[in-house]
Amino acid sequence: MAEGRALPESTTEPDPVSDAPAEPAAPTPSVPGADPATVEAHTPAAEGSSEQVTAPADPGTPPGEVRERKAVSTWPVLLLALPAFVAIWSGWVGLGGLTGFGIVHPLPGIWDEFELNTAITLPIGVETYAAYALRVWLSGQVPARARHFAKVSALGSLALGALGQIAYHLMTAAGMTAAPWWITTIVACLPVAVLGMGAALTHLLHTPDLEVTR
Repeated sequence: MAEGRALPESTTEPDPVSDAPAEPAAPTPSVPGADPATVEAHTPAAEGSSEQVTAPADPGTPPGEVRERKAVSTWPVLLLALPAFVAIWSGWVGLGGLTGFGIVHPLPGIWDEFELNTAITLPIGVETYAAYALRVWLSGQVPARARHFAKVSALGSLALGALGQIAYHLMTAAGMTAAPWWITTIVACLPVAVLGMGAALTHLLHTPDLEVTR
């Protein structure tokens, strides 16, 4: 029997071993008092990975519950305003009658039958402006100068309206049929004053605070 054949020499070369030292693993940041497993779970696996940050929820709000503010009902204000409107309207109209306001024909030669009692201009002008200026002052959405002017003029209009009511009831209780001259002078100037304050407030509402004055 022939001798066994000689095996061919293997031509496969072993893989070269790199002499470069292996890169050390990134150290895990240590947080005092934190669980190591939790810290490793939040450590990015590779560079460039972004971590999503979630805003903390309100601790007082149960999960899945969203609280909505309930609007306050305004109908009680209308109920309160109705008797005030009647009293204020009658007081201003009565004061106008004592200070020379009355029936006029504003369209002579055009509509002679048309009559208007000018006493109604007092409650419409003074009280409407006071309510509007009060709204502008408390809104907080207007320039600073306009808000300051609205505050002063609103409080002044309300105080003036209260003094007008006081004057009317005192003169009516005393049986007077005509107001003193100084009261008549003040009341006669009210429509002009309301027009001026309304125009000034409108101008300030459309003028920024940083306006350059020359």
